[in-house]
Amino acid sequence: MLETLIAFTGAAVLIAVAPGPSTVVIMRQSMRAGRRAGLATVLGNETGVLAWGLAAAAGLSALLSASRLAYDGLRIAGAAVLVYFGARALWGARRRRGAAASEAAGEGAGGPDAAAGPGDPAGAGGVSAWRCYRLGLVTNFANPKAGVFAVSFLPQFVPGGWSVPVALVVFSVLWALIDLAWYTAVVWLVAAARRALERPVVRRRLDQVSGLVLVGLGVRLAADASR
Repeated sequence: MLETLIAFTGAAVLIAVAPGPSTVVIMRQSMRAGRRAGLATVLGNETGVLAWGLAAAAGLSALLSASRLAYDGLRIAGAAVLVYFGARALWGARRRRGAAASEAAGEGAGGPDAAAGPGDPAGAGGVSAWRCYRLGLVTNFANPKAGVFAVSFLPQFVPGGWSVPVALVVFSVLWALIDLAWYTAVVWLVAAARRALERPVVRRRLDQVSGLVLVGLGVRLAADASR
């Protein structure tokens, strides 16, 4: 059992540090709205991780592996969500650029923070923890590969003689805790560097990069027909 836990922990750490949509969203929230917003986003993401694991234990994730229609439906919906988040980030960057130009010309007094779009999930200052939590949860659920991965990855570590559902629940909780530890460290690092990242030009560039990455990931997910 100890060897199984060590092997699983090592694999889960490698999975956690691999960058993906959740990494982009968590880093952006931490940079834009601070440590509290970043941690709330992390908790939403880990709720999604735990939900996928528990779905695997209940056999529900197997539906995504067995049904092309179910997988493709969730894949397209997830791609649309990622593209939407990316487009909002790009729109926010554009608004910031316009506001900065207007301020330089003496035409605006709102400052760079006024440039955030009305629906920007990572708007400065007034973002609620609940909204950040939902953003993390939706971002995680937007990736159907997480469900397929849960049903194919977790069962490999079930020790002989163990009840499969019980073992999958245990590994799901451990997986979520490892993921939580990694992203908490990411949030603290980004929040520590937030002062340097708060310069309008830097924030605009980060919005552009994160927006392009999310749109690219969404397009890639939509175009990926393999399972």
